[in-house]
Amino acid sequence: MACYKETERINIMNTIYDEWPMWQQLLSMLENQFGNRCEIILHDLTKEYDHTIVDIRNGHITNRKIGDCGSNLGLEVLRGTVQDGNRYNYVVTTRDGKILRSSTLYIRNSNDEVVGCLCINTDITETVRFEEFLKQYNQYNPSTAQMYGQTVPAPMQGEPVQSQAHTISDTGEVFANDVSQVLEYLISEADRLIGKPVAQMKREDKIEFIRFLDKKGAFLITKASEKVYEHLKISRFTLYNYLDAVRRDSDSIPPEE
Repeated sequence: MACYKETERINIMNTIYDEWPMWQQLLSMLENQFGNRCEIILHDLTKEYDHTIVDIRNGHITNRKIGDCGSNLGLEVLRGTVQDGNRYNYVVTTRDGKILRSSTLYIRNSNDEVVGCLCINTDITETVRFEEFLKQYNQYNPSTAQMYGQTVPAPMQGEPVQSQAHTISDTGEVFANDVSQVLEYLISEADRLIGKPVAQMKREDKIEFIRFLDKKGAFLITKASEKVYEHLKISRFTLYNYLDAVRRDSDSIPPEE
């Protein structure tokens, strides 16, 4: 009965602050359970995206603090490009070379609107290096062992044959202190997608460039438009025309001004 009442209380939550003591207890529990190699972050996604982090434990993992911004994946959820943004046990690499095993859970209010998210980033850099050391040290290939009639220990009941951390591909998430770094990353990804310098981009290339950024939620970032039209060397008017056309999915794209 107590569990039912607690669930009912959470379901009518409108902001993360309605259940603030519960979130504090949860973060403290996770911090104590997993130690200082595990970063736990609570984001308030009703704030400006420049300052979504309202609680963070072990921020040294991604060098972030309270008041810093969210990652690029949150923008896609807020933009509506991704309906269910929850991701569990995926692997990302930070700009300073750390390997993280991560999970993200989005928090919704009673109107099914995203109001926050809880993120966990476990630093597995050293264990991955140690795993590689053991492979080189043992020089043991299970398939070769079976060829010569040797037995290979079977996994224990319920144990996966291969860790999920090695089977999920990199999702392209970037952690930043400043939301402008997130925008720079998205612009560089758009450049990579088009595959040619801006000077060689045709109108269709620039439209595809803008389509990619819009899908990724880049234009939710303050002053993103200025950065984009300056990068593409087009006018503000042309950018907004292209953006409107992309959102209408129109075939009649106006020319550059």
